[in-house]
Amino acid sequence: MNTFKRVIQDYSTPDDKELSRDLESRIKPYISFLNQCRPKSVSMGNAIKNLKMQITHIPSDMSDTKAKEELYTFIDKYLNEKIFLAGEVIKNYAITKIKDGDVILVYGCSSLLRKVLCDAHNSDKKFRVVVVDSRPKMEGREGLRRLVNHGIRCSYILINALSYMMPEVTKVFLGAHALLANGYVMSRVGSSHVAMVAKSYNVPVLVCCETYKFCERAQTDSFVANELGDPEDLTNAEKPKKYLSDWRNIDSLTLLNLIYDVTPPDFVDIVITEIGMVPCTSVPVVLRMKSAVEG
Repeated sequence: MNTFKRVIQDYSTPDDKELSRDLESRIKPYISFLNQCRPKSVSMGNAIKNLKMQITHIPSDMSDTKAKEELYTFIDKYLNEKIFLAGEVIKNYAITKIKDGDVILVYGCSSLLRKVLCDAHNSDKKFRVVVVDSRPKMEGREGLRRLVNHGIRCSYILINALSYMMPEVTKVFLGAHALLANGYVMSRVGSSHVAMVAKSYNVPVLVCCETYKFCERAQTDSFVANELGDPEDLTNAEKPKKYLSDWRNIDSLTLLNLIYDVTPPDFVDIVITEIGMVPCTSVPVVLRMKSAVEG
């Protein structure tokens, strides 16, 4: 959004054009460039969609200076309300779910969950955290480092030891990349496995997700739409010998490095958002309410 702010700042409307129409067409190449660098996330798509809508609503008789000021104000408000303040509200809701003596299991490294756990620790709640990690990204190591530096008691396991540790766990907290219209939660690959094991042990699963990540798309598997990582990452097992170093020479073998997976709503007990705690199936209702308010 700050990049688009710079684009708007450098833009000037031609004499024979209207800002509301010309600016929208001018930012399309930048959006295409972003897509070429990396597939557009749901949150990025929603932000761009809202910015385009704001541009098209600019009156044709408004001066460039005034129009740019309105767009700057919109971008600042979007970042502040949808991201920063939303995170604060979610944190306050989530802390109420943490009780003394809890063993909280988290997966990977979510900045929102880190904020929740650190603030819960600052409020003198006595709990322990189990950080679950998996290859190839091993993001849990960074999450573990930050929690330990904050003074929180932690245990660290890989995802293959999940069923061994789950009987000790009282709650599972997960972050989210997106919440789909059919109630499925798209998150870092492995999240679905964590939620499924938690369900089998009757451990509640709570997902923290801002509403700007809610999406009108429906998806029931991880193959219809996903982001692909570098397949070479799967060959790095942090050992001297790489067992799949020659995988490209094997015609019958393809390495698939999925970045995200989708978790069925049956495995998620509640979604904590800035508008309250809602079930996964409330996504269409929330989207309708948001479009009515913003429209």
